[in-house]
Amino acid sequence: QVQLVESGGGLVQAGDSLRLSCAISGRTSLYAMGWFRQAPGKEREFVAAIRWSAGTTFYTDSVKGRFTVSRDIAKNTVYLQMNSLKSEDTAVYYCAAKRTAATIVLVTIKEYDYWGQGTQVTVSS
Repeated sequence: QVQLVESGGGLVQAGDSLRLSCAISGRTSLYAMGWFRQAPGKEREFVAAIRWSAGTTFYTDSVKGRFTVSRDIAKNTVYLQMNSLKSEDTAVYYCAAKRTAATIVLVTIKEYDYWGQGTQVTVSS
């Protein structure tokens, strides 16, 4: 069983930065990882994805140039560095994983098998 534990959320002001972490149990070499978010009253949406082995990344347009997804192989941890935060980034952020040999990144909710509990990010304007 894979467990994902997120941390790093909080309350910040617009323009500030935060780094979210997602610690993963078990073997990670065949995992596709993703970050999603869900704002109040809205559907969960894709934010960023990374292939664990190759480090290939992909972002939704609204966060390109501001967010960076990365992984630390030794620590079995995926990060989401969020810079220049805006009020519209306020949401619960979720880490997701899928064990797959495919080399592509995954961008839809239904493609992922495992989810973390979420961490709240609040950006005040």
